Amino acid sequence: MLRNDQLDQWDRDNFFHPSTHLAQHARGESPSRVIKTASGVHIEDRDGVQLLDAFAGLYCVNVGYGRQDIADAIAAQASELAYYHSYVGHGTEASITLSKMILDRAPANMSKVYFGLGGSDANETNVKLIWYMNNILGRPEKKKIISRWRGYHGSGLVTGSLTGLELFHKKFDLPLTQVIHTEAPYYYRRDDLNQTEEQFVAHCVAELETLIEREGPDTIAAFIGEPILGTGGIVPPPAGYWAAIQAVLKKHDILLVADEVVTGFGRLGTMFGSDHYGIEADIITIAKGLTSAYAPLSGSIVSDKVWKVLEQGTDENGPIGHGWTYSAHPIGAAAGVANLKLIDELNLVTNAGEVGSYLNSSMAEALADHPNVGDIRGEGMLCAVEFVKDKDSRTFFDAADKIGPQISATLLAQDKVIARAMPQGDILGFAPPFCLSREEADTVVAATKRAVQTVLG
Repeated sequence: MLRNDQLDQWDRDNFFHPSTHLAQHARGESPSRVIKTASGVHIEDRDGVQLLDAFAGLYCVNVGYGRQDIADAIAAQASELAYYHSYVGHGTEASITLSKMILDRAPANMSKVYFGLGGSDANETNVKLIWYMNNILGRPEKKKIISRWRGYHGSGLVTGSLTGLELFHKKFDLPLTQVIHTEAPYYYRRDDLNQTEEQFVAHCVAELETLIEREGPDTIAAFIGEPILGTGGIVPPPAGYWAAIQAVLKKHDILLVADEVVTGFGRLGTMFGSDHYGIEADIITIAKGLTSAYAPLSGSIVSDKVWKVLEQGTDENGPIGHGWTYSAHPIGAAAGVANLKLIDELNLVTNAGEVGSYLNSSMAEALADHPNVGDIRGEGMLCAVEFVKDKDSRTFFDAADKIGPQISATLLAQDKVIARAMPQGDILGFAPPFCLSREEADTVVAATKRAVQTVLG
């Protein structure tokens, strides 16, 4: 097949790709793929090769590809008003409408939405608001943020610090001193294999209490966590975890930020992960599913409790000194309105729960007996398979063997199915669009089984 090799060369000569081995890519030692078009759960590259995207881009194309309703909404908005800022009380019909639609779906204690562009800037906003809030309340020392190892909250300075993955800290002088980390609720990787889930939850709580006492509760402003760990391994929390953690936070007057960039707007089969796990957050971070990535948009949903302090702050100090040029960008807002309408009209939250459950159970049935499959886990339209050298002793492969990446690459090469090799472990992750059918789930499971057999026998 004829290829536009000039485009490939331009790519390697000019394009700085995120999360990429830069030297290998520039030298042409790693593959380059130019995506041309997409529909439903499939994408197609410039050579006409069709791939089943079982990771929805980066957990974000929730409604699936090629939704004309959203494309039309974007075009109409761009034609009518491509941009105006949201500073000093300015808004657009799209941004105002979307704000109401979000709050209509959010937990009852939420009050307002601040818009950004991506999850990273939303979490940067959250930390700034928390610091501002404690200054207004006369608590200038209460500024530290507790995150969790293996959590993912972005890749900026503060948000990269909140992220508890080595790759995002190494050689970047992170984490910053205001960010501290505690135990991940990762039951499969517990140190004591004799612990029950209940005992492991008690251990996580004890670790958190110890950290708070060591640092001083008067210095700790907030705790941030994803309802289910995403990039850190797609790890649902053990039963009772969130109730136990929230009791500790309330005891020490520590705010809770629920990072719902991945779980928001239906991925767990509920509108929010907070609904799914009984999380009563002070701030909720949203992004990916807000527009299904048809346009960049993120948000920080602040609670009544937080909003009242922010109002007090502006009464005392004048307008709040925080803003992004593209906050509430009308094109992104128009995409969000159309996206949320489509999620409702197509009953995609229910489908995510039902087909997601089918995907997880089918994956377990297909792979549970394999000697190198240590754990199969998931919730809603999230699923992960973790590979081990020895299942009985829970001995992990050497990281240099790159078993997870090998299986991901084989899955793509053999059956044209995209899954993600997750960092810090040999873990294969799945996060398909919500429109995935049972037949397409069967394709993903069968292809995964073949790839595992090819690599591990």
